[in-house]
Amino acid sequence: MAKPNYAFEKRQRDLAKQKKKEEKRLRKKAPEDPPKPPVD
Repeated sequence: MAKPNYAFEKRQRDLAKQKKKEEKRLRKKAPEDPPKPPVD
């Protein structure tokens, strides 16, 4: 059986964490823009 590649696992975890953080940051940034009323 092949030995587990911990470095790869760690990198994947870090990338996932980073992506989550970035999404959260973008979500926090979005509400600052005043919502425009729909023009009919």
